[in-house]
Amino acid sequence: MVLKSFLVSCVLLMFITMAAQPPKKAATQIKILQQSAKPKLVVGIVIDQMRWDYLYRFNQLYGSNGFKRLIGEGFSCDNTLIPYTPTYTAPGHTCIYTGSVPAIHGIVGNSWFDKSSNANVYCTDDSTVSTVGNTSDAGKMSPENMLATTITDELRLSNNFKSKVIGLALKDRGAILPAGHSANAAYWYDDKGGKWISSTYYMKDVPAWVKDFNAKDMVASYMSKDWNTFLPIAQYDLSTPDNEPYENAISGETTVTFPHKLSSITTGKYSSFRTTPFANTFTFDFAKQAIENEKLGSNTVPDFLTVSISSTDYIGHSFGPNSIEAEDTYLRLDKDIADFLSYLDQKMGKGNYLIFLTADHGVAHIPGFLAEHKIPGGTVSDTEIAKEINQAVEAASGIKNIVQSVQNYQVYLNFSEIEKQGKDKAAIVNIVIKTLQQKPSVINVFEINKLMQTVIPEPQKEMMVNGYNPKRSGDIQFTFKPGYFDGGSKGTTHGLWNPYDAHIPLLFFGWNIKPGKTNRETHMTDIAATVAALLQIQMPSGCVGKVITEVTK
Repeated sequence: MVLKSFLVSCVLLMFITMAAQPPKKAATQIKILQQSAKPKLVVGIVIDQMRWDYLYRFNQLYGSNGFKRLIGEGFSCDNTLIPYTPTYTAPGHTCIYTGSVPAIHGIVGNSWFDKSSNANVYCTDDSTVSTVGNTSDAGKMSPENMLATTITDELRLSNNFKSKVIGLALKDRGAILPAGHSANAAYWYDDKGGKWISSTYYMKDVPAWVKDFNAKDMVASYMSKDWNTFLPIAQYDLSTPDNEPYENAISGETTVTFPHKLSSITTGKYSSFRTTPFANTFTFDFAKQAIENEKLGSNTVPDFLTVSISSTDYIGHSFGPNSIEAEDTYLRLDKDIADFLSYLDQKMGKGNYLIFLTADHGVAHIPGFLAEHKIPGGTVSDTEIAKEINQAVEAASGIKNIVQSVQNYQVYLNFSEIEKQGKDKAAIVNIVIKTLQQKPSVINVFEINKLMQTVIPEPQKEMMVNGYNPKRSGDIQFTFKPGYFDGGSKGTTHGLWNPYDAHIPLLFFGWNIKPGKTNRETHMTDIAATVAALLQIQMPSGCVGKVITEVTK
């Protein structure tokens, strides 16, 4: 009897234990459901003209909740490079969101020369649409010139357009191209009255909340205060002295020194606002309003907000990367980012939103600054290049104005005129090449369609191949010595293959992102591929990037 009772007790205990445990199949289903969870909101932040080294150069002066938080709690790809030329705003934003290159997505520059219409084309020009939100022509824009889909398009396609996508930036191209073809809205800044506007490509009129935001005239309020340094100016020992002859003044000012008397600017103050750090705060303020009023992140599927911070570019062009203005701008931007992250924490909940932060390009040092320190550098004028080529060709062949355009470090030639006059095309091209080769700043010149047969080092060759679109690119490519670019005696720019233009920051933060860092080479094209992998959706239609697997683990 004792043995029988013991056996009965063992059987009962076994059934109780089995009942207390969920079936293996159910456990598997629970795990799959957890893996399939998506972020409430994806936010892509592009800092226009942010060199990678800014992450660390100003690190000791940053607060703990901005860039430092993104680096410490997120994943940093410290060796991210742009894989094409020219390194400009429009191709940069397009590459980030398409995962593609100009050869495929078609945005070969901020503008290019169209031989079929014999006219210059701006990247987002669209004469078939009209401005909404204001009475200017600044809204005659759309993504029609972009030939590939974006990661934002693919998110919308993945769930039958349930996801809401909104893009915003001071620059039209910084708002329109990232938002994609199927966006619910894109908004950009109009110098006429300092208003956020859009186009009829997206809507018949801007929503009431945008009108209410515009009615506050926050720009006038910002411009009524002067720009003083965030910290005591003596602490800015990572920058050159405040008064340098090679810096450009903010439009409406007569000096390049602090404090910047914004309150004294009356004519063109809404345009001058772009070249102040307050325009970055203004952009984040508008981003918060977009989240609130469009109820982004409260959807049954992920929503996507693209934010491009443009004033860093305007300030960088005018004052250069080694200026107190640039340093001060990034200290203020760090505070703006910290505030935005705090807002998202409260609105979405920590871990419920996904952010990537990157840049569309870097920037070169001002040649005047380099000269002070015996470092090579200089400028060349595209206008002078065109003039010299035209003179050489006319003297040799009689053909006038052979150059249709010089831009994106390429020369567009009027081949139809050569054929019309029965001249030798090869001989004309040879004159152009020889003329450019004589310039001390030029290293190499070649016909772009013969690039593969040209002896030119990597990564230059691959970057130029990726940047060449036969229907939109020029005919002759030229390369400069490091430190040289097309520009004037003051200020600086970007656009070339060199690391100072092509090395960008890349940080992933938030939903499903584990802290870490990689120094292996990654590329701007990898961003869209990685976001697609994280969201488990298709890559964009022209994507050539690869998934950064360290981010997705």
